[in-house]
Amino acid sequence: MECLRIVLRPLSAFGGPIRGDTLFGQICWAALHRWGEARLEELLAGYTVGRPFAVCSDAFPVGHLPRPALPLHRFDRLEDEDRKAVKGRRWLPLEAVAEPVPHWLAACRGDAQVLAALGQEGASRLAEGHAQARNSINRLSGTTGGAEFAPYAQPQLWFHQAARLDCWLLLDTERLAREEAHRLLRDIGLVGYGRDAGIGLGKFAIEGLAAQSLPCQPEADACFTLAPCSPQGLGLDPGRSHYQIFTRFGRHGDRAVHTGLPFKAPALMADTGAVLSGLEMPHGPFIGQGIGGDGSLSNAIPETVQQGYAPFIGVRLGELGA
Repeated sequence: MECLRIVLRPLSAFGGPIRGDTLFGQICWAALHRWGEARLEELLAGYTVGRPFAVCSDAFPVGHLPRPALPLHRFDRLEDEDRKAVKGRRWLPLEAVAEPVPHWLAACRGDAQVLAALGQEGASRLAEGHAQARNSINRLSGTTGGAEFAPYAQPQLWFHQAARLDCWLLLDTERLAREEAHRLLRDIGLVGYGRDAGIGLGKFAIEGLAAQSLPCQPEADACFTLAPCSPQGLGLDPGRSHYQIFTRFGRHGDRAVHTGLPFKAPALMADTGAVLSGLEMPHGPFIGQGIGGDGSLSNAIPETVQQGYAPFIGVRLGELGA
């Protein structure tokens, strides 16, 4: 598979952060709209048996990766820095991947340092969360309807104007060419990513798309994941694997929301930044498995699948994870 590095520029507020499994789902919908159901079926052939046509990462600040989910005692101790400041070191520079894993925490940066590298001295947050007041509207009467006025708030994520995001895409170019993937991502950026795209959220522009391999440490013995994944049944060593649990309470998007059964079955996953170690390294550039395809994920659309794969960076734990 070819690895592409995509640079995104946010153009609006977002309903939430860009996650790899959600982005993959929107790529599937974009392919359906552009080329029809037959082409999408071709792309998804073999998806649940280790042959994905695409695997998407989450989006991270340009030039950075998330800090891996290793406990603090696995890193070199930082002197004279309190726990809150250490927690704020969320972003690992790409160039620091070549260093031994215990050195990574010292190399990690907070939002302010990432923005300072982009020439935004004094800025403190890459993205700010704000609540947007909403109210349900009765489309027949044009009013809020009912006897009570019941507004509610929805969170929105506003990126700093200088923010640029890296997204890594593994692509089977025999089934989906690089130019076709670019076209689908551009379609998503115009329509909007994620929740509330229909009211203007989730817009982005593509500022760069080029082939670039993910870094890998020599003699790697563990996978550092860049998206949520499903590692169940893959023979991982629990004593040398570290991750946060992530439950995906998925919902159908696009026109499938009108089926009357918009909710998918929950999927238990290892969140982005997991460090997974097993008997041997995966043969491909991704780890995990495809979910669904047999009716287990959705009653409304039994053939529904979800990305349970994640791109990974090979890292050398050695005795670190013992």
